[in-house]
Amino acid sequence: MASNEPTELSKAEKSVIEQESGSDFEEENEDWDDWGEDDDNEDGENDKPFVCLFSDSQFSSCCELFEHCRLIHKFDFDVIRKELGLDFYGSFKLINYVRSQVAENRCWSCGLACQSHQDLQNHLHETVKLKDIKPLWDDEKYLKPVMQDDPLLYSFNDDEEGEDNHMTPDDQEELVKYLRNIDEMCIEDTDTLKKSAHGYGFFEQNGAKEVASSSSSHENVENSSKMEMRNGDSEELVGSSDGKPSHKHSKASIMNLLDKDIKKANENYFGAYSSFGIHREMISDKVRMNAYSQAILKNPSLMTGAVVMDVGCGTGILSLFAAKTGASRVIAIEASEKMASVATQIAKENGLWRCTEGNNQYTGVMEVVQGMVEEIDKSIQIEPHSVDVLLSEWMGYCLLYETMLSSVLFARDKWLKPGGAILPDTASIYAAGFGRGGTSIPFWEEVYGFNMSCVGKELVQDAAKFPIVDVVDEKDLVTDAVLLQAFDLTTMKPDEVDFTASIELEPKSIRLANNSTELSSETTWCYGVVLWFDTGFTPRFCKETTSILSTSPYTPKTHWSQTIFTFNEPIAMAPGKPCADKSAAVGTDACPASRIHLRISIARAVEHRSIDISIETSGVDLDGRKRCWPVQMFNLS
Repeated sequence: MASNEPTELSKAEKSVIEQESGSDFEEENEDWDDWGEDDDNEDGENDKPFVCLFSDSQFSSCCELFEHCRLIHKFDFDVIRKELGLDFYGSFKLINYVRSQVAENRCWSCGLACQSHQDLQNHLHETVKLKDIKPLWDDEKYLKPVMQDDPLLYSFNDDEEGEDNHMTPDDQEELVKYLRNIDEMCIEDTDTLKKSAHGYGFFEQNGAKEVASSSSSHENVENSSKMEMRNGDSEELVGSSDGKPSHKHSKASIMNLLDKDIKKANENYFGAYSSFGIHREMISDKVRMNAYSQAILKNPSLMTGAVVMDVGCGTGILSLFAAKTGASRVIAIEASEKMASVATQIAKENGLWRCTEGNNQYTGVMEVVQGMVEEIDKSIQIEPHSVDVLLSEWMGYCLLYETMLSSVLFARDKWLKPGGAILPDTASIYAAGFGRGGTSIPFWEEVYGFNMSCVGKELVQDAAKFPIVDVVDEKDLVTDAVLLQAFDLTTMKPDEVDFTASIELEPKSIRLANNSTELSSETTWCYGVVLWFDTGFTPRFCKETTSILSTSPYTPKTHWSQTIFTFNEPIAMAPGKPCADKSAAVGTDACPASRIHLRISIARAVEHRSIDISIETSGVDLDGRKRCWPVQMFNLS
């Protein structure tokens, strides 16, 4: 570390480095819980040392600690707070997040898992794109202190009197004291609408949940708008009307600050569906309409006499199909006030409206309920587990964008009869590598006789930062398609909407005249991965006629298109070509990869109805040599 320091240091820098050097002689396995034992004397708490985020070094003030972290560990707390505009809560979470990662010998910014603490110290680096990693700690689980009696948590803000700081030091200390005594944090949803807005972990591992929005090291559990934290008796951490926290049940939760963002996102989301243009696009999508009409209209044994619920009915077209097929009652739920009114009028004009109130008696079977499915109890009473068939066209880009699947699962668990049908009942995400033709490079190489390839190259570089929704031609795929993730909508749990999966992409095989295949020794370049989805109406419920809705590049295009993720650099692939230069990096022309290994994570983002996607890429050559590229993080919003 010393060799990386400047030759001349200020007194403050020398002091910091001297303290770092002295810490090396401390016992490695020292139990910090011993020195951090609870002390009922509050005045004594201020004398506790501040422990470095990355080592065992101790400091008398948080200023000295952060200066040490800046100089030694390349972690500039003040710059991070300023650049990201972190308030007290955001800063509080950041400190706990960093401590949690360091405890697992993981880099807090890139997620790299190191073999030892020393390896982690050698690896620590400056972070350039802070905004890309901010979601990693924007999670209520990091309100729980990682280190018991951590004085840093209620001291870092002492000198800050900025506009965004709505908490007094006493309030901050009260919050920390409360959290410090929590043995278990339970994040619960009393409002499932809020539940659908936030990310979940992917799978249990040693009691922790692995995150999808970055590499495997990062964690992201559900962000609940109301958080109940239990320690014996149930209590709620709340905030007062002036923005200051208080420990009282009668006031709104401090987490209600998220409610406004969720409400605004919902208003924008459902407002967008008030446009007739988007409904015309969906109804004009023949692949979509053929799949649903076939599943509903051509399965009379399923629909005749059934009670049907349609979640997110829009114009009501699926509900109209169900009513036409012989359903005894169709409950069409639509959150957009305008579209609920339109669906009602359409049902009336087609003689399918059901209403027995007032002077107007409509004897049809269809009724439209305006509101989000999680809230319709306010306007209509539906007997639990009384629905025979649950319908919904909930899919978004990359299948999971819009996070509407959570609402469908909510309706399933609350109203669908045991053994009832859900349409569609399966969903699958597929992946394949795409080549140069799937980028914008070919277009810009020849523009009316002029070479503008520099534009195409820049666009490809920009594409490595953002997902692109577009149609990919099957001829531009350079690998075989593989299944990334499959969902069974009848049994899946709500937290399984978020997942991490590993796949391997191999170059397309050459099909010979006798219909056999062989591997090619020619080098192809894979520029990224494209994702698409299928949903199935299987024989489990559709006994007369099954159907599949596919958004694959191999089938007619749909309004969903495909979702494209571009690598930071193209990867050379040739399954039958050995490495000509052992010193060359895998994935180059001199040493093409025989296969590409991808670890892909998809999770609901902090931003309501968006999703985060992380992609970890590695190439393997014929000799088994492996090369890994930095994790790429995308947000689809």
